Amino acid sequence: FMGTFIVPFVGFGLGDVDLVIRILVVLTLFTSAYMAEVIRGGLQVVPKGQIEASYALGLNNFWTTTLIILPQALRAVIPAMMGQAVSLFKDTTLVYLIGLFDVLGVMIQVLGDAATGYTLYPREGYLWLGIIYFIISYLMADVSRRIERTGAGAVRRETM
Repeated sequence: FMGTFIVPFVGFGLGDVDLVIRILVVLTLFTSAYMAEVIRGGLQVVPKGQIEASYALGLNNFWTTTLIILPQALRAVIPAMMGQAVSLFKDTTLVYLIGLFDVLGVMIQVLGDAATGYTLYPREGYLWLGIIYFIISYLMADVSRRIERTGAGAVRRETM
């Protein structure tokens, strides 16, 4: 809605920009605001004592942020970031409402075309689409669990 009506109204000359580009800009701004809040929450997780200890060791602001704060903060927000990614993936279906085609739009087009012979099976089409969205969302969540468990700063135990 914002990409279709508000962006051309606010910005001069933005009405001539392709609708796909406007939607990408709006989705990017929307998601970046949520991601900024997620990362801000992760930065607040880092104990103040560790920051003070890094200054006591003689690290400046850049190295304190790079070596101490960000690894802990980003590790703490992996589940929230992946939840936001899954939510964004599911929200992309909303572009069908303004006339852009995605997987849902293609499904509706196939179900509405009498030449395909699928007009009698709308439930099966939507069930198939739901299964596809579930599989992709589950795979994204599984990748998040694996990253959280084995990578991205996790302490790996040495086997003896």
